[in-house]
Amino acid sequence: MNEDLVIRETAPSFEGVSESTTMKHDYQDLIRIFDQTFYATYQTRLEAGDDEPVYLPADHQVDYHRIIFAHGFFASALHEIAHWCVAGPERRLLEDFGYWYEPDGRTEAVQRAFEQVEIRPQAYEWIFSVCAGFPFSVSCDNLNGDFEPDRLRFMKNVHKEALLILRTGLPARVRMFADALRDFYHTGALSPEQFNVE
Repeated sequence: MNEDLVIRETAPSFEGVSESTTMKHDYQDLIRIFDQTFYATYQTRLEAGDDEPVYLPADHQVDYHRIIFAHGFFASALHEIAHWCVAGPERRLLEDFGYWYEPDGRTEAVQRAFEQVEIRPQAYEWIFSVCAGFPFSVSCDNLNGDFEPDRLRFMKNVHKEALLILRTGLPARVRMFADALRDFYHTGALSPEQFNVE
């Protein structure tokens, strides 16, 4: 099974909004929301890219930091913002936060290590997805590997992490972006009941 497992969140109902109403998700909205929330304090902008996602710190050509997400995909933008929220101040001065990336086709051992570092960012991404009313899919990101990743185990680990974050409190940047998304998409307060593994 090579497709991403979808984790469903319970959609909140709002007065005057039909449950069958389809919410529009335009990456340009995310760019504006991110810019309004973070540019003044963190000199960081979200940008749509034409290729693989990358984080680029400010340099002599561009005087602000850039989170570049893949191909204008809404989910890619949320995922890259989640990685930015994980990175501390020193890592935000390094290209791609100084993290290693092992390309698709990983061995089982390398895949396990990859998933360990992806648990927290994907938990943040899930929180952002719920706040935007956008479906979340956990991604093992290893379509060309010579084995089938244990997606259910990984999904449960991301779920456990998301619930822990909700219980202990969202870190400052996660909370700021989650609040901005909830305000824009009118999705209401977060609750553990919105995070279901099916």
